[in-house]
Amino acid sequence: MKNLLVSISGVRGIVGEGLTPEVALRYALAFGNYCKAGKVFLGRDTRTSGEMLRGAVVCGLLASGCDVVDLGICPTPTVGIAAEESRAYGLVITASHNPIQWNGLKFIGKDGIFLSEEQGEKLERMVQSSMIPYKSWNRMGKLRVSELLILKHISKILKLRYIKAQRIEKRKLRVVLDCNNGAGSEIAGMLLEVLGCRIIELNCKPCGTFAHPAEPLPQNIRMLCRKVKKTRANIGFALDPDGDRLAVVSEKGMPLGEENTLALAAKFILGKNPGNMAINVSTSKVIEEIAREFGVKVYRTKVGEAFVARKLKKVKGVIGGEGNGGVILPELHSGRDALVGMALILEYMAESRKPISELSKELPTFHMVKKKIGIKGNLNPKLKKLENRFKNVKINRVDGLRLDFTDSWLHIRKSNTEPVVRIIAEAKSKGMANKLANKAINILR
Repeated sequence: MKNLLVSISGVRGIVGEGLTPEVALRYALAFGNYCKAGKVFLGRDTRTSGEMLRGAVVCGLLASGCDVVDLGICPTPTVGIAAEESRAYGLVITASHNPIQWNGLKFIGKDGIFLSEEQGEKLERMVQSSMIPYKSWNRMGKLRVSELLILKHISKILKLRYIKAQRIEKRKLRVVLDCNNGAGSEIAGMLLEVLGCRIIELNCKPCGTFAHPAEPLPQNIRMLCRKVKKTRANIGFALDPDGDRLAVVSEKGMPLGEENTLALAAKFILGKNPGNMAINVSTSKVIEEIAREFGVKVYRTKVGEAFVARKLKKVKGVIGGEGNGGVILPELHSGRDALVGMALILEYMAESRKPISELSKELPTFHMVKKKIGIKGNLNPKLKKLENRFKNVKINRVDGLRLDFTDSWLHIRKSNTEPVVRIIAEAKSKGMANKLANKAINILR
């Protein structure tokens, strides 16, 4: 199958080119056989291609004998919670932060975590096999629709020992919410309403037409920044299209950067419950500095939610995630979740009685630069060349190449979700981070 990106993050492609109804049907049929005709919870984001792909996916799952519970449009973590609690499987039709012309399939196991590399390879072998079996007419699966699990997701967050809804409500926080017309458009507002926030909605119509580029990066959420400042809100939240990543804007209309989403949540949680953490190798050193403050250990993994989630489980971590705005709180479930990220940060503000800008200033200061370039052919010789240019550095090859210097680091790897190579550098100054990233790009080219 051509023009598809297959990785730990599932399958993604441009609709009508790499990702077609036939491809979706084949993957769903293979996944149904992988699940051995078990129950599958199905969700999707708001992309206009989602309904078409839903038809193909439902067809494949039912034909494999799976009973399908269709949750409709909902965040990816909602499907993860449903799978984990029911010891069932999950499938989400989404391309997460990719542009609108893309879509994809994310596969979730009975533990509520995306399939591991080994499990994904097994599924891929089934997809590529000459024939995937169908069930006979009397062994087909059944389809039912349920929207109740969105309420379950909210309920689980409210029951967390860290969240005191009445305390948040007393603060009467004014929140601007930008869901980019994605899967969080309804559920995020519902959660904020229950927490007693005064909500100003921005791009919260689940219509499938994104109001700005899908990834909630500072340059893409300028509309939110202006709205927060204009309305004198206490905070602004931006979600990605499938609701598992969160970006924060201060009351001054300044984007705090995706890396600080996890940092804020982690500092709050570790203050209540010090324990191990897990993050990926591209996540900011801020997390390690916070962990040092509380005397806890940080474990780094390959990039990909599934790697971090499994490491958290193995080390009995209390919080973790990825620096792209992905917060994982194992007490809720084993996946990134923008909704729990919002709740934790609001509770942090309510309890500390400090504005979000002040809480952000209390975090260690580093400057990160993220760049991406297209590279044809084998990346490994170029990484070796790059490695040889630097001396007396700590080398990490767990995912691409990471070079750690005294007070800075550089990471180069192939993306799981786009046909690009990512270059990430972090240092005490933006100039130094840029210099590191540009030096890497010059050598790679």
